[in-house]
This record gives sequence, C-alpha cells and structure tokens, in this order.
Amino acid sequence: MRANNVVVTVPVVVRLLFALLLFPVCLSVRQASAQPPAQHALSIAEARALPLGTVVTLEGTVTTPSGAFESSFFDKGFAIQDRTAGIYVSLQTDLGLTPRREVRVTGTLQDSYGLLILVPGASEDVSACGWGFRIHPSRVSAVEVSEATEGLLVTVTGKLEQAPASDLPYGYKFDLRDASGVVHIFINLQTGIDVAALRTGQKLTVTGFSSQFDDHYEIDPRSASDIVPVHR
Repeated sequence: MRANNVVVTVPVVVRLLFALLLFPVCLSVRQASAQPPAQHALSIAEARALPLGTVVTLEGTVTTPSGAFESSFFDKGFAIQDRTAGIYVSLQTDLGLTPRREVRVTGTLQDSYGLLILVPGASEDVSACGWGFRIHPSRVSAVEVSEATEGLLVTVTGKLEQAPASDLPYGYKFDLRDASGVVHIFINLQTGIDVAALRTGQKLTVTGFSSQFDDHYEIDPRSASDIVPVHR
C-alpha cells in the first residue's frame, strides 16, 4: 500500500489498526466525527459535589437506555455510572443509547424535582466511546435508597405493600417492604412493564435507577426484566 510515495507494509498497517482498537476515539452520537477537545473529565462523584450551574465533562457507562423514563422525566435522556457514582443525563433528543455503551458528556448540573441531573447544551455534547463492562446493580435495603444511592443502579427484594396504583399519564407506582422498611417503586410508561399481574403480598426483586422525586426517594425500573417474582 502507498501513501505519499512511501511504502507502508501490511504489518505496519495491522499494528496501526490494533492501536486504534486499544485507544478508541469518542465520536459524536449524532455525527460520525471526532468532537473538539473538551475539558478534563471528572469522576461522577466529584461532579455530584459541585454547585448547581457548574459545567462539567463526565465519562461513564450507560445503565438506563435513552427515553425509558420519558413519561415522568419529560425528556429522552439516559443514565450513566462510573466506578464512583451515577447521574441522569437529561436530553430532548433520543440518541438510541443502550446499557453498556461508554459515553463522554459535557453539560450543566441542574436540579429536577430534587434529583441532580446533567443537561448537555446539545446532542453533539454527547460522544459515544465504544462499549464497556456491564454495570451490576448494588444490592441495598429499602431504607438505603437515599441521597447516598441517587444515580446508581440498585436492587431491592421485598413484598408488595399494595397493588400498583395508577399515576397516569406518567405511569404506575407501588411500595415494596423489606425488614428495614419501605421503598417507593415508580414504573414509567415507556418501559412497557405490565403491572397487571402484581399482587399485594407478592415477593419481588426490583432493580432500577435510584431516583428522587420531590420529598421521596424511589427506584425506577428500566424494563420488564427488572421486576422478578421470588418463589421461595
């Protein structure tokens, strides 16, 4: 192969391609082009300690897919997590991001009904950086769902306090009780979760995004597979 009259051997090309695979370039989700140099990326925990209105750049793995919480978050955003913490990224454009996608996001820290969120200025402020490891949820008790877990993927096992109640047009809600207390569960319409078969007293393992709405903390499942009956 030739470039500018210099012969490049096949082994050299192979080595170059291998290097690119080891060091993937973050590309805009909307455009297949590298983004301009951005500010230094903070850990999500560092960002969560900063004042509202601060502009930060974060890198993390998608845990909640784009648009899953649209009925209550009023956007088509997604959630990310790194080794330190997690956060919801609020965006009006559905970028089609799914769990395990690695992303780099620049945005402004804002409050949404008590929940800390990151708001990019445009969809081009979100760059996809390949694929990462699957994020495993942290197993917690009902009372541990709090500010300390906000933004993380968590799992709680308990009994249904009552049949799911309608909170349409936003979704459905119910409480789950374990030995420590009660945690609120909210089901967004876009998740497609069917709550009709859930019964009072049924034991369930519920996984989802640890969230906050006004004065209470809750778990927001992402899909039907996040609610599993326990038969023992």
